[in-house]
Amino acid sequence: MDACLFYILFFSMFLTIKALESNCPTVKCSHDGPDIRFPFRVAGRQPQHCGQPGFDLVCKENTTMIDFPSYGPLVVKSISYDFRKLSLLDPQNCVHEVFLNLNPSGTPFQYYYLLKNFTYLNCSTRLSPSLNEVSCLSDSRNHVYTVESSFHMPFSCRQLKTIPIPFSYSPYLADNSFGLGLTWSLPGCEDCESRGGGSCVFQSKEGLKTGCPSIAQDKGFAIVNLLSSGTGSMILIILVFIFVMISIKVYFRQKLKVDEEAENENLL
Repeated sequence: MDACLFYILFFSMFLTIKALESNCPTVKCSHDGPDIRFPFRVAGRQPQHCGQPGFDLVCKENTTMIDFPSYGPLVVKSISYDFRKLSLLDPQNCVHEVFLNLNPSGTPFQYYYLLKNFTYLNCSTRLSPSLNEVSCLSDSRNHVYTVESSFHMPFSCRQLKTIPIPFSYSPYLADNSFGLGLTWSLPGCEDCESRGGGSCVFQSKEGLKTGCPSIAQDKGFAIVNLLSSGTGSMILIILVFIFVMISIKVYFRQKLKVDEEAENENLL
């Protein structure tokens, strides 16, 4: 019976550890959506310590989305944690609108691909078919083109903006199906998963220092993480109370047994 009680105690501790490890579980907005885990988190569904500031995602109608103050919401197509690549799509199907308005400098992200300066022109007449007209920004009176910054501007055109955009887009500037690639960098977490060091995590709950623990350390961090929380402290108190009660019960049972044996010897 005593052994059974101890098994119950240790099993409870095991369940506590497992609950601790699942304190920041991987989630999805849909069955085929990207895995969402540190440094990302779903706002409103996961605690703040499950993600880094600026990495909040939103589930909207089973679609994973991220909101940029300078532009608005974009669809998250995929997340590669190995390559730290966030692939996005514009819900309006106009990636050039994103290029013209998105300001990554105010976010923890940068463009994934190399950048090159391109100039956006608004022309009253159509130019050569060899140039890339941006259909999502054009209409019957305004024809918008992307040209290299050294391009000689015709009289029928006016310059809208010259901005650095991903060079890999240059042959496909009218196509949104390739997605918009962004990347991020966290100190101490550059190659966590590719080096087999487990998922990047906060090194402490008080600060924003991130690290790349080993797989074994990952579990240890989870335990410390939960036990330092209010819920974890309460569980620890309960477990200690159970342990003390069982110890007292075992002590008095053994003492009673010793007393009975001594009494039997005296009778003999």
